[in-house]
Amino acid sequence: MTQRELSVLMAALFVTSLVTGLVTASPPRPGTEGNGLTENESATLWSRDADSYISQEEYQQRYGESRTAMHQLANGTDITFTRPPATAATWTRNDFADLEAGGSDTSVYPRHASLEDGVFIEDAHATVFAVQPSTRGHLESGDTPLYIAPNGTMRGFVDYRVRVPNGSSSGNTTIEWSLASNEVEEVRLQKDGETIVERDGSHTPALDYQIEDDWSANLTLEAEISVRLKKTTRIDRGDETDVEVTYRTESLNVSDSIAVEIYDLSAYPYYAEYPNGDAGVAIFQSRPWQGYTLTENGSARVRGVWRFYTARNTNWDTLVRSNRTDSATVESDAIPVYIHAYPSRIGPRAEPVRDGPEIIDTWGTDRPSPDGTLGENINIDIVNQSYTTTYGVAVRAENVDRDALQVAGIVRGVNASIVAPDASSERQLRRSNLTVEVLQQNKSQATLRIELRDNETGAPIVLSDPDRRYPIGGNTRNGYITIAEQRVETNASGVAIVTIDEPGIYTARYHPGSWLGHNPAYVSDTATARWHSLGTIDGWFAFLFEVGWQLIPFVVMFYAGRRVLRMLGPDDIFDSKP
Repeated sequence: MTQRELSVLMAALFVTSLVTGLVTASPPRPGTEGNGLTENESATLWSRDADSYISQEEYQQRYGESRTAMHQLANGTDITFTRPPATAATWTRNDFADLEAGGSDTSVYPRHASLEDGVFIEDAHATVFAVQPSTRGHLESGDTPLYIAPNGTMRGFVDYRVRVPNGSSSGNTTIEWSLASNEVEEVRLQKDGETIVERDGSHTPALDYQIEDDWSANLTLEAEISVRLKKTTRIDRGDETDVEVTYRTESLNVSDSIAVEIYDLSAYPYYAEYPNGDAGVAIFQSRPWQGYTLTENGSARVRGVWRFYTARNTNWDTLVRSNRTDSATVESDAIPVYIHAYPSRIGPRAEPVRDGPEIIDTWGTDRPSPDGTLGENINIDIVNQSYTTTYGVAVRAENVDRDALQVAGIVRGVNASIVAPDASSERQLRRSNLTVEVLQQNKSQATLRIELRDNETGAPIVLSDPDRRYPIGGNTRNGYITIAEQRVETNASGVAIVTIDEPGIYTARYHPGSWLGHNPAYVSDTATARWHSLGTIDGWFAFLFEVGWQLIPFVVMFYAGRRVLRMLGPDDIFDSKP
């Protein structure tokens, strides 16, 4: 190959790579980069890929190798998780090491970077690469907060280029400029304008932070850039040259901010014990959370509505390399990946499925579907209608180890500190005693008397109390009784009166209000009453009258037949000869 042919080939390859970077940026193929993950793990990261499935045969022809079953599955759909995976943070931490600045004459930056120019400093920026551990929550349209752990790391990228003035010559005077020094002097992490972390300068700072007792904040990555230029002035005096050296310095502060929610959980448990020995647990948290385990080995657990997926931040798919004369877009060597939490159509679940805990109640805020917040190429089971955020979940289980109770959040590694329950959080759960009797009846209807009492004390159970409310959710939750397709409530004496007009057997069932809103609370009970119109004298009279009325045609026919027989005689009817 000649030198010219080699030059043409290299130019073609450069143009091809440039066009590829401009037109289609895609995540790296699983197994092609050493980022601390296996091929199976890295295959689950890319929920924003196109999901353009290719067969195993085509894959082998294209890449000359086979792929794992998980890689094959991820090629056609997106992988979701029941808990926040560690893969996003692992990938981001390792991939961040591949991010490189451009040198003093070249600035490298993502397209969304906020650029600053000075006199000698140009295309300067400090851009947040990632804050982790963290999870982007998809609550509803316009509400997608970034929840971060109270203890974590902010990673950023700082770069700039130095504009060295051109030399000049006028008469016997010549001026030359050169770069004496340049550096990122200092990087800082600020929370709402207050510096909480300060480090020596770096193009790729990783700032460990600790934030306590705060709900939300604006985190700002700030960098101080400093350059020093040498100016040499030469004056030619014929037989000698005077040389004057001076220095010019410039400092420029650049920054980038991100709004975050400090995800510091505190869970508030409520307990109850059922008459048969089962245990009741309810936990409330005013932010999205994952679920909780009920036993030390974690075999019994309950999850709320939230599920998870991982996706890259597409702002970092490409970078711009800018120098004094030109700029070009190239594919990025470093791509941050975030965990995303979304409400799933699967809804709350308890495990084990068959003989595990029973979810008896969930409550929270009703929100519209956030499916419009996902962006392109996300194929997951997100709710497509309004849903409840499940800030509270109550279960009934055979065994609950209160000392082993663990509440997990939607941010990786963040578990809730459990607030010690006060006296009011321990609910009494008693048996109820429901009775039904026929109070009055006639031929067309009956009046039933339903009575509901505490099986232990005999006190009436009142279901029409408007002051009985949830201590957690704040919603009115009175119990009720169903009978004959009616829903009734007992009065202050624990009694309800119901009128029925169809004979039959009637079963009354008590549907107690949740033990979360009642103390004491009760379990369900049933009672049965039988009513038939024959149960009264009037009923028997009406029955006999109705039967007699229905028999009149038959009596008339019988009487007429008898009369005909007597008139004709037996010989007229039975003539033995023709």
